[in-house]
Amino acid sequence: MNLNPLTSAPPKEIPLANAPLVRVIAQVRFPLIASIERESFIAPFQEGIRRNYPVLRQEHEVGIVFGQAGVSGGPSKPVWRFHDAEGIWRVSLAPEFVALETKVYVSRSDFLSRLRTVLEAVRKHIDPQVADRLGIRYVDRIIGPDVEDFRTLVRSELAGILSTELGAHVRHALSENLFTLPDGLGSLLARWGRVPEQATVDPAVIDPLDVPSWILDLDAFVSGGLPFEPDALSKRAQRFAERIYAFFRWAVTEEFLRRYGGEV
Repeated sequence: MNLNPLTSAPPKEIPLANAPLVRVIAQVRFPLIASIERESFIAPFQEGIRRNYPVLRQEHEVGIVFGQAGVSGGPSKPVWRFHDAEGIWRVSLAPEFVALETKVYVSRSDFLSRLRTVLEAVRKHIDPQVADRLGIRYVDRIIGPDVEDFRTLVRSELAGILSTELGAHVRHALSENLFTLPDGLGSLLARWGRVPEQATVDPAVIDPLDVPSWILDLDAFVSGGLPFEPDALSKRAQRFAERIYAFFRWAVTEEFLRRYGGEV
């Protein structure tokens, strides 16, 4: 696809039977709601989504503090994790955000429908008035023999130094680009490149592996005081997902689509 992926109409989806999509996440951040730390406060929210996410676990995220003495651990923050019975889908609720994520992505419409349901439950039972940030993120990861053959799978612009005579000697090569999306939609952070074994660019999202991999990490987001309205947030999330898919289709070749089970 040679059209500008940031401005052209999103292409029709081509389902990939063996897609290397390892994580999809949508997150909405909002001003601190301290009451979310209490079980009694989040209980109605749990009942609102329990049919689809019946397993609840409480976890604590440790913050990081940068000071004169260096980096140290900050206070831990409670996070409520709601899982489906198979452990495929997860909703996270914390005093400053709600997130939906999966490692087994079915379709854009399925993901966005689930996101809308979660946002409606947050609006009804938690009632934040403002959304500080909305983001949606797709992470693809190539492993195995395809890592060495990736030049046939992605555009030359993404291959970079890995396509030169130095490529055989590169262990880690990561490109990061921040784009402004048109019509005030927001921004798109695109990262791609080769990651060595036992390494990751984001341990919270991309698990380190015992083998090298090549990643394409696309994160569309908008920041600012948005009204916490499920309808408006869902519609913008859909536009983000469409724009991410357009960039994905621009980045990969037809050989990529065929190799991972698409009918081109």
